[in-house]
Amino acid sequence: MIQDIFPSRLDNSFRTADFTAVPEKSLAVIFRDGRILAGIRDGDAAFPRTDEVLCSNKPLYLFAVDDESFFLVSGEGDTEAVNGKDYSFYTIRELRDRCRGKYLFAAFTAFHLAQWYGDNRYCGRCRGKMEPDSRERALVCSGCGNKVYPRINPAVIVGVVNGDRLLITRYRTGFAYNALIAGFTEIGETLEETVRREVMEEAGIRVKNIRYYKSQPWGMASDLLVGFYCDVDGDDTIKMDESELKYAQWLRREEIELQPGEHSLTNEMMKLFKSGGMI
Repeated sequence: MIQDIFPSRLDNSFRTADFTAVPEKSLAVIFRDGRILAGIRDGDAAFPRTDEVLCSNKPLYLFAVDDESFFLVSGEGDTEAVNGKDYSFYTIRELRDRCRGKYLFAAFTAFHLAQWYGDNRYCGRCRGKMEPDSRERALVCSGCGNKVYPRINPAVIVGVVNGDRLLITRYRTGFAYNALIAGFTEIGETLEETVRREVMEEAGIRVKNIRYYKSQPWGMASDLLVGFYCDVDGDDTIKMDESELKYAQWLRREEIELQPGEHSLTNEMMKLFKSGGMI
């Protein structure tokens, strides 16, 4: 999956750093119109060094991967020295489809944080200016003191098992490949209740024996995906929600067509069932 970068390691510990304290091995994360400035080298994303980019604003420390620190360079800055040579602006989806490795995971994580910083420039209570907190990863209103933490959306991925068959779906719009039942957790729900509700809403099926599999950060949507397997409880007749899905069928292991990439929790769960692994 996208976060599986061992032996490399993401260090998301909070630190304060200004431009004069940028370590020698530092990379610049620059966004323009929702696109990230990156290159593609040996099948992975690449980023310009901070000393390749001129910027009047103070870079903001994001995280480190191994011994390389990543800084968010806000504003347009001067990217002409790198843009159009070894680097171009890509959407996160374009990088996902063309890259793999630790720098792709860094791009996902940087996108998650950049979206949060951008969406919270002003206070939702008093409209004051939000500033980075000096002690933790948070934004604080300079007027009323309102504190906002990074937004993380919990969502479930559900492998519904019916003997030697798995419930495979395809979304009506957007992602074109096979998928599993998925959805966001609502206010007041447990994750297990989200599993039951989403399967009922999208396929009209009751489930039992809900069991946790694995989780995955998915920065392009600010999600934390939580994977579960469960079993059909009673009638296995599919009543598909046609507003959400264009396809929903029980498929045997040998019939399941996997997604083209290895990035997603969904694909790993389908792959595990297809291979006959323990679920």
